Amino acid sequence: MNTGGAIEPVCRFAGQEWIAVAARWILGGLFVYMGLNKAFHPVDFLKILREYQMVESHVLLNFIAAVLPWFEVLCGLLLAGGIAVRGSALMLLVMLIPFTLIVLNRAMGIHEAKAIPFCAIRFDCGCGAGEVVICHKLLENSLLIVLSALLLGLRGERWCLRYGLANRATG
Repeated sequence: MNTGGAIEPVCRFAGQEWIAVAARWILGGLFVYMGLNKAFHPVDFLKILREYQMVESHVLLNFIAAVLPWFEVLCGLLLAGGIAVRGSALMLLVMLIPFTLIVLNRAMGIHEAKAIPFCAIRFDCGCGAGEVVICHKLLENSLLIVLSALLLGLRGERWCLRYGLANRATG
């Protein structure tokens, strides 16, 4: 079906709408929760960001600590509501992949420095969930990356505000 130049979904199969809805709601709810948790505890989040030593500029680090949680909340709300789903999923991938690699790098550094078994390593990674077992966090992030990637290829219009709003505007 030609949609006037719009990009067609990569895959179509029975039940894809329900998978898209579930993926949207899981990712959306999780990112709203985690983003709000960071936004309501900005000093704690800033301290954790400093531990990663990714940015030397205090101004830039403060900006990241102030803006990132609200950006996560926005992406989560857009996903949950079914607005800009592919764009939001892409933004989550852009955040999740580097963050997962950074967490992995920090965990490997702890593993090498303290000779702790890798899956026994625990620390607050800054995701908003407090101290986590690193193997669980890496698995969780891998699943979130898969869900985000799925949303790039799936087309689900069920319970999407985008299509409800578009139909009202043209009707």
